[in-house]
Amino acid sequence: MLDKRKNIIITIGFVTILILVFSINLISPDKNISTSERRKLAQFPEITIRKIFSGDVISKWEKYVEDQFAGRDLFRSIKSFWSINVFGQKDNNNLFEKDNAIYKMEYPLNENNVQKSAQKINEVYERYLKEMNVYYSIIPEKNYYLENDEHLKIDNNKLQKIMEEELSELKYIDITKGLQLEDFYRTDLHWKQENLRDVVDIIQKNMGLDNIKPEYEKVDKGEFYGAYYGQLATNVSPDNLYVLKNETIENCTTYNYEKKKNSPIYTETNSADKYDIFVSGATPLISIENPNSKTDKELLLFRDSFGSSIAPLLVENYSKITLVDLRYISSQLLGEFMEFNDQDVLFLYSTVVLNQNILK
Repeated sequence: MLDKRKNIIITIGFVTILILVFSINLISPDKNISTSERRKLAQFPEITIRKIFSGDVISKWEKYVEDQFAGRDLFRSIKSFWSINVFGQKDNNNLFEKDNAIYKMEYPLNENNVQKSAQKINEVYERYLKEMNVYYSIIPEKNYYLENDEHLKIDNNKLQKIMEEELSELKYIDITKGLQLEDFYRTDLHWKQENLRDVVDIIQKNMGLDNIKPEYEKVDKGEFYGAYYGQLATNVSPDNLYVLKNETIENCTTYNYEKKKNSPIYTETNSADKYDIFVSGATPLISIENPNSKTDKELLLFRDSFGSSIAPLLVENYSKITLVDLRYISSQLLGEFMEFNDQDVLFLYSTVVLNQNILK
């Protein structure tokens, strides 16, 4: 009798919890963006007869329920806590926390991918850039500067050697000594614009540019929760995101070839990624015009997302900078949008991008 009563209580409790969870999810408003994960969330799927029979509704429904589940961030945090602090795992989905900062293990070094990335750069060089001043530089991941750590990391020296062998016609600019751990955001892979003075100096020196050291106003754009923060679901303190401004930058305008519109260098958007404030974020092709330039020199900057924040610091040297992101536009199409006429050229890519072979 006692066991029967016990089973009834457990059953009623279980059903009550199911009803409660269902009710909470039913009345909770859907969210468009996850701030912690910095991405758009799945929305309620469009239901049609064709989509029902194709299975499209079911797959999108599952993603919708997963993304819109009430308390999602809380449960992700609990999972992360148990994985690392209870089960003793060194990382959670290749992410780990150390000294109030989050890192991602980019491992192993994929030599084949690095070679293919270099070959893509060579294709662009051979097609458009021969007889021009062409340079390349590699941005190390922030783990490179993490000392006395047992987590796996890319062999940066090996990657650099592969690139030097493949890009024999290009001039290498080593910026590794211009950076340190504090120059990267605690919760993100990117570098901080306000800490790039040394990197800019190294680039200017190696490209034969005037060693311009302009004054900037450091403008606080509020707390910055990077991509790693949401992925690890932890409580690491955020950085503040700053942008550097002066009269030259304020007078510059950008032209977005995809959207066919002009905008300032810094544009605040509704994007889940606050880092997109720098030159419109992930954009296939965008140019910066400097009307106050004392020279007619131009720069072609082939870059990933890191290039968005350093480009404004190079405008003092050029009348125009064109940023090309080969992750989003095929190199074969560049001639339709750009002119190649004795510009300076810099390929600036992170080890993460080079190791993934995602250049088109």
